[in-house]
Amino acid sequence: MTHKSVLRESFDALLVVLGILSAGMGIKGFLLSSHFIDGGVTGISMLLSNVLGYPLAILILVINLPFVILGYRQIGWLFALKSTLAIVGLSLALAFMSYPDITPDRLLTAVFGGFFIGAGIGLAIRGGAVLDGTEIAALLISKSSHLLKVGDVILILNIFIFIAAAFVLGVDEALYSILTYFAASKTVDFILHGIEEYNAVIIMSEQSDHIREAIVRVLSRGVTIYHGRGGMTGKHMHILYCVVTRLEIGRVKNVVKEIDENAFVVIHPLADATGGIIKKTPLH
Repeated sequence: MTHKSVLRESFDALLVVLGILSAGMGIKGFLLSSHFIDGGVTGISMLLSNVLGYPLAILILVINLPFVILGYRQIGWLFALKSTLAIVGLSLALAFMSYPDITPDRLLTAVFGGFFIGAGIGLAIRGGAVLDGTEIAALLISKSSHLLKVGDVILILNIFIFIAAAFVLGVDEALYSILTYFAASKTVDFILHGIEEYNAVIIMSEQSDHIREAIVRVLSRGVTIYHGRGGMTGKHMHILYCVVTRLEIGRVKNVVKEIDENAFVVIHPLADATGGIIKKTPLH
């Protein structure tokens, strides 16, 4: 291994360790004392722990590991190894580490419990591992179904989890748990994408050449040019496609508006973007 790869793997390992500690804080420092749960496999483990009385550390390990093993063929052995070590680490943290019970306030518990769990899951993913096998399970199910996408499977799974929580833990606890899940999912998104989440911008204008030059000059962004034709007018034109961060959308719009107020602009978020003339998403 090169010096650079060793440093990269060491940094990834540090992220996973921080993720384990953060998730442990969210679970033991906030949620357990109020009987709240998170979504996904972690939520299933916490719900079963409440019902069956088995140690949560054992359930998280037992329920998560089969999904990691099944996901080995889909993602690779290094991911499976890192995820196995991360899940074992989380189980050990829950079993042996002492976390303070931070607050009795139920709203603060739901929000900040979700925040710490989401931060833990996000940091682990940044390090190349998972602490929750939900997305692996969703990926495997969606591959065998033509109707359900990964997001659909996760949503349906969580609906059943929180309905079960309403019967087992109570309606109030289930509603607070939903709030916990939303806080966790938003934190995961923030950890993975940061405030500089990438967006694709499609621009159609008769002044496309001038707009392209302005984007390259003002924003230092690369622009891809497609050859197209207006569906109503039949006119041939250049269609511009560029990737910018969310913070730069307003600047792109201003550049386009200054050149052509009638330009048609379409903006949509991207899951990720690498290479080209874009900034690397920082850790925020």
